[in-house]
Formats: sequence, structure tokens, C-alpha cells
Amino acid sequence: CRANDCKKGDKMDPPDMYLGARLELMEVGVKTGILSWCTLSEELVRTAVEDIERELKEKGMNLPKKCGTPLPKEDYAPDQDTSPELKKDGHMRYQELIGILRWAWKLGRVDIQQEVSMMLSYLACQREGHLQQLYYMFGYLQQFPKRKICMDPRYPNIPEESFTKYDWYDFYRDAKEKIPPDAPKPRGRYVTTHCFVDANHAGCKKTRKSVTGVLVFINKAPVIFYSKKQNTVEVSTFGAEFVAMRTAVEMIEALRIKLRYFGVPVEGPTDVFCDNQSVFNNVSTPESTLKKKHLGICYHRCREAVAAEVIRVAKEHTSTNLADLFTKCLSYDDRERLLDYFTY
Repeated sequence: CRANDCKKGDKMDPPDMYLGARLELMEVGVKTGILSWCTLSEELVRTAVEDIERELKEKGMNLPKKCGTPLPKEDYAPDQDTSPELKKDGHMRYQELIGILRWAWKLGRVDIQQEVSMMLSYLACQREGHLQQLYYMFGYLQQFPKRKICMDPRYPNIPEESFTKYDWYDFYRDAKEKIPPDAPKPRGRYVTTHCFVDANHAGCKKTRKSVTGVLVFINKAPVIFYSKKQNTVEVSTFGAEFVAMRTAVEMIEALRIKLRYFGVPVEGPTDVFCDNQSVFNNVSTPESTLKKKHLGICYHRCREAVAAEVIRVAKEHTSTNLADLFTKCLSYDDRERLLDYFTY
């Protein structure tokens, strides 16, 4: 209702829509009694799929069937597509479809984020093959229209033995987290933050740039999803993973400052999980040295964050690194296994 129509003491109905996504309360866990808000993009997805299917039928075409993943092949590379370039009408159609897909991922369809991010690189010069891949994504959404993102307020159960604390004073004696001096007084319950980070080395077959994937949680609620090509070309997996780690550190610092400006108390450092052993050793152990000079900024940026207790780093197995979803195209089984950790 409008603010002017509400009298003092009147109760407002709970929200049911947010920017096109349906909102609903759901009990999290088994018989916990804890309710959490969830966002559902099913209504938007179904409407978009019906409109596209109707337009295709007028042209004697149909959406692809049996689409288990957003793209038909795990090794699909749009830069190697040699089909004819789209004309003006096709060019505009491509931009319309990519806009719908991008909005769907913003509303919770994170299962297509990496693939949509890959196709976003071709907004200026698309080919017929690229357009067909977008239709394949809508075929995937038609087959799997439901996916919930739940703002789970529960604290995660992270074992403390995953982390080792060292004395960093001799290495970064002035390291200290920057606390906003003008932030409001914290109120309410403390929240914890944790992050998964990964990189797909030389993921772009044309430029050989790597892809960074980051997933950040507040308590058990996923709040930041990131999938983007790196600005530099790294010659090793170690370099790509270190650049991804630095990106994650900068996002974490920005999030912690934002929470404090909202008056939300933040408990302890952010737990960061990466699956590269060399990066883990370099970042988490004070005595570790770096032999690659061009990674010096990433090296000190991440280590100083550990010394300032902004983050603490743990080694995560590749099979359970949730950020793997945002770096490469996975098989159906691998995708569903990782998505089941934080979507419904």
C-alpha cells in the first residue's frame, strides 16, 4: 500500500514480489522452525520461455529439447564459432535474449551465470551459432524452470581445525583492518562471512585469459556471485588462482565495510576457501616466499589481509569448491551436486 494510505497501527501485507522475482517464506532445515525469505524467478522464466517459444513457432521452429545443461558441450568456445554474422534483426534479437537471461541470473538463476557471462562478450558482433546457444539456454530453463535462492540466517558449521593461526607481526606489523570511523553503532546479532574462490586457467581459448569465480555468503545466505575474465594473461594455474584470490579479498573488504555502515556487527575474519595448494601455502603461512615477481601485488595484498585478520584461508577440495560453478561449464551431475549446497 502507499505510505499516505497507511494509518498508524495498520499492518502491511508481507512482500510477495521483488524486481520481478517472487518472494516467499520457507522453513530452512528439518523441523527447525526457522523461516527464511527465498527468491523465485520461476514466473519470469516461464513467461520469457512462453514468449520465445511462441515467436519461434511462427517461424516454424522450436526450442531445443533435453537440455541438461545451459550449453550443449562442456568445451564450447564461442570465439571459435565460424558461422555467418547476424544481420540487424538478429543482432537486436541477440541483445534482447541476453538481457532476459542476465536478469534471470540476477533474480537467482545462478546456474546459468557463467554461461551467460561467456556469451555477454559478443554483444557487439554475434554470429548465428551464438544465437542458437541462447535458444539452447532457454531450452534448459524450460526444462528446469524452478530454482530458489534462500537467505538462510543460520550460522554455518565450519570446523576450526581447517584453519591455522600464525604470528604475522614480524612480516606485517602495521596490518590492521580498516574500520569506518563514521559507521553507526552495531546492533542486532553478529553475522559471519565466508567465501569460495576459484579460477579456470586460460579459460578463454582466443585470448587465453583465465576466468575468476567468487561466491560469498553472509551466514548461510549467498549474497555475491562473480564470474568474469581476468584482465591479465597468466602463464600458470598458480598465477590465475592468485589473481582470483586478490579479487576475492577486495570484494570481501568492500562487503565488510558495507555491513558496518549498515550497522551490522561482523564476527571474526571472513573464511576463504580455495583449492590451489600453492596459493594456500603462500597466503596462509608467513614464511612462504614468492618467486614470481609479477604476482607480488597479489601476494602482499592477500597476505596482509590475513595478517590484519580480515580473512583466514583454508584448503578446499576441488570437488566441493562451490566457486567452480562460475569458472567453467560443468557436466549435469557436477552442476547439480554443487548447486544443491546453496540453492533449492
